[in-house]
Amino acid sequence: MESFPISYVVLFGFTLVIGWLLQWVYRWVSPTCNGVLPPGSMGFPIVGESLEFFRASPSLGIPQFYTSRLKRYGPLFKTSLVGQPVVVSMDPDVNRFIFQQEGKLFRSWYPETTNSLFGKESMASVDGSVHKYIRTFAARLFGHENLRDVLFAEMERNVRESLAAWATEPSVEAMDAVGRMMFDLTAKKLIDFDPDKSRKFRKNFDAFLQGDDLLPAVFAWDNILRMHTGIQKKVQKVLKALLKERLGTVPRKRHGDFLDHVVDEVESGRGIIDENLAVDLVAALLFGSFATLAPALTLAMKFLTDNPNVVQALKEEHEAILKKREDASSGITWEEYKSMTFTTQVMNEITRLANVAPGIFRKTHTDVQVKGYTIPAGWLVMVSPMSVHLNPELFEDPLTFNPWRWQDEAKRSTMLRNFIPFGGGIRLCVGAEFSRIQMALFIHTLVTKYRLKEIKGGDVQRISEIVFPKGYHIQIIPREG
Repeated sequence: MESFPISYVVLFGFTLVIGWLLQWVYRWVSPTCNGVLPPGSMGFPIVGESLEFFRASPSLGIPQFYTSRLKRYGPLFKTSLVGQPVVVSMDPDVNRFIFQQEGKLFRSWYPETTNSLFGKESMASVDGSVHKYIRTFAARLFGHENLRDVLFAEMERNVRESLAAWATEPSVEAMDAVGRMMFDLTAKKLIDFDPDKSRKFRKNFDAFLQGDDLLPAVFAWDNILRMHTGIQKKVQKVLKALLKERLGTVPRKRHGDFLDHVVDEVESGRGIIDENLAVDLVAALLFGSFATLAPALTLAMKFLTDNPNVVQALKEEHEAILKKREDASSGITWEEYKSMTFTTQVMNEITRLANVAPGIFRKTHTDVQVKGYTIPAGWLVMVSPMSVHLNPELFEDPLTFNPWRWQDEAKRSTMLRNFIPFGGGIRLCVGAEFSRIQMALFIHTLVTKYRLKEIKGGDVQRISEIVFPKGYHIQIIPREG
């Protein structure tokens, strides 16, 4: 008799738990909305559809996560990634709308793993007038005048010295070599690190990227976040110590780097850039300097190796530039860079196919109406540049590396209108021109002085970024004459 009430209570409690779980699952798969949500699936609770999103694609093509949903739901669909409700846009018109409404209907958002390296006060995370001020401040390094008058010659010298060093080796692993070239340059210009200090410091950023590559394999989100947080602490420790040393030196020594300007700003007392924001800003600029350019330039070498007709056309353009010089051994000029018509087309193709960022995230300030659907306040939206750049309706035969496509006057305006390798709107990548100059200088030096020989590797996959799972080993061979 006494056991009956206990069993009844247990059964009642179990029923309540099951009922609560069912209600929670229902709310997950059928989120509330003051309107009509885009079609799609929220996947499993918490995990959502993250496992498929991070699954490696065996080629440069659009991964199955996108193609299957495009076919089933159309170019605008809802999903859930790592516990976050997301609306993914593969629609060019919606993408432009999102960029145009930055700061009004949408604000910037980055995954917690990214914030774990950059910090929550970097240029990527702030909004409004603070973001505008920091962009202007970053232009002291990446702005037009400094690029033309200061960095341009240093970037060319860095490329020449790097390729000359690689040419002494039987082979180099392209991604690592390019990453080293880029990080050495920006570490010098940002914080006056010599190559030895730069390469030791870069190991932290490499570890961060390797942690990202673990996502599709294990999806141990909390473990990866803790690992990234540990890396952030190491990066911040170095940068904070460097900043503290500069601030504490009297009289202060000028190093001719970006950190000089940061110290000036911190000491100015204006209060916009404090020590924490300064450290996060420098960390973000260091990371951005090589994390996107290294895979893009590695892919460029792969494309040039596979397309000798493109190399021949580049040689003709760059040899014509050399013939016009009074001194053929002198460095390339800004005017010559601006005259590189076919090289620009090649760079467009590289960045169109590279799509090194898996997506550009924003977060809604309020309920947003678009294409007859409602995106609730607080939801994420993800612009997918890859899905636009590889859309056969916009780019004919999109997986073919074809720089000549950009010569078609009838199609060029449409292609350029939908060409967003560096984002768009008020958050257009501050290093966009820096990246284009780096690619142009690299191509110029490569095609006029060297030729490439593929040694091993070269298979390309997409995970959250472009990867070469077996590496890409190449030999840099000096040209005769």
